[in-house]
Amino acid sequence: MRDKVKTIGNLIDKQSVSFISSVDEKGFPNTKAMLPPRKREGIKVFYFTTNTSSMRVEQYRKNDKACIYFCDKRFFRGVMLIGKMEVLEDAVSKEMIWQENDTMYYPQGVNDPDYCVLRFTAESGRFYSNFSSETFEI
Repeated sequence: MRDKVKTIGNLIDKQSVSFISSVDEKGFPNTKAMLPPRKREGIKVFYFTTNTSSMRVEQYRKNDKACIYFCDKRFFRGVMLIGKMEVLEDAVSKEMIWQENDTMYYPQGVNDPDYCVLRFTAESGRFYSNFSSETFEI
């Protein structure tokens, strides 16, 4: 892969679904489909919205190890990123990725106590395309 940031970034930006994984109290992975990240910084940092009251937030607070995955089913390619997930509840982070239609999920607006931001920071990844995989550091 010549330019991993460009190649993987393009794959991610074209997906309408992303998958995030957390670790439960018994040490097992838990995966969930989510909307795509609201913002990304290259292929290193990703921001998602979620409910503060969710099971995922509880799991990330106890164990910040995480994985995110993006799949291009049309061309049967994908990328898995491994890293750490932080739960952010500060006003700056919440306002940074807030969108007006979010009120359908968070009726009290950007200051809704059940609205928070998940910030994923990747450490390494694995890209699959054309029947082969490539592992890389970030």
